Amino acid sequence: MWSYFLRRLVGLVPVLFGITLLVFLFLKLIPGDPAVAILGERGTPEQVEALREKLGLNRPLPEQYLAFVRRVLTGDLGVSAVSTIPVGEELKRRWPATFELALAATLVAVLLGIPAGILAAIRKNTLWDNLSMSLSLVGVSMPVFWLGLLLVYLFAVHLHWLPTGGRLSTEAGIGFKPLTGFYVLDALLRGDFRLLADVLAHLVLPALTLGTIPLAILARITRSAMLEVLSQDYVRTARAKGLAERQVILKHAFKNALLPVVTVVGLQFGTLLGGAILTETIFSWPGIGSYIYEGILNRDYPVVQSGVLVVALAFVLINLLVDLSYALLDPRIQYR
Repeated sequence: MWSYFLRRLVGLVPVLFGITLLVFLFLKLIPGDPAVAILGERGTPEQVEALREKLGLNRPLPEQYLAFVRRVLTGDLGVSAVSTIPVGEELKRRWPATFELALAATLVAVLLGIPAGILAAIRKNTLWDNLSMSLSLVGVSMPVFWLGLLLVYLFAVHLHWLPTGGRLSTEAGIGFKPLTGFYVLDALLRGDFRLLADVLAHLVLPALTLGTIPLAILARITRSAMLEVLSQDYVRTARAKGLAERQVILKHAFKNALLPVVTVVGLQFGTLLGGAILTETIFSWPGIGSYIYEGILNRDYPVVQSGVLVVALAFVLINLLVDLSYALLDPRIQYR
């Protein structure tokens, strides 16, 4: 397994550099001058030219890209052209917010999607099956930004049950100093349950919004995998032996249907880490997605390139961990 793991790690290098090259080229296709966007309309031609020289924008494209690659290889992710804050420090500060939101959305999808898929498979062609699959189709088709605004209007504006956005209320944030950056974990470590309640209240709507599509996909995949397994001979044998239906479903059927389910969970979690731009923007969530979005608007090349690189690295590492987990779930799978 270790040799396979090392080969996969080596294979990630060209993938990551290919991603950064594509992002670099797409940024160059965006109309407008980054120096003008940073200085604004009042910037003089001399100031614009000086800024272009400082940012290296007047160099040939290959030199600009190679300069970025050299910085990355030395651990330097650059400095934001707008805020002049090192990109690495800003990503380090925002990463816990994105990870916490993605993990919460994944938990929503797993806790609701897998049981819905199992019940739909057990009760095939019943009202529950048709209703759950119809709702999952709606969940996949519904735009995230529309759902987010709808939830904000209903639960925050109309009912006043939950906050409209942010990670923490102003009152709870007074004197609060994060220990790890993961606010739920920080509240638990402090033993402050009022702070924990406030953090969870701010997390509910973004997590529901972001977890809707993975929930729907997971429900449909779980149903398909369970239907395939339930028709196998060993399931009929287990029932013929007089085992309880619950034991047949959970121990024999669901255990053997886990591989595609785990694959979808891993892929969706990796996607949520980099695909939360709309959700973070709607709910004013200070994560990496909103940071990259601001970088795109401002043509801030170091922010966009380094942000995409970090998200891509997290995504491919999660996929690698999912692949390695197959050997634990199914002993017949061996990596050499």
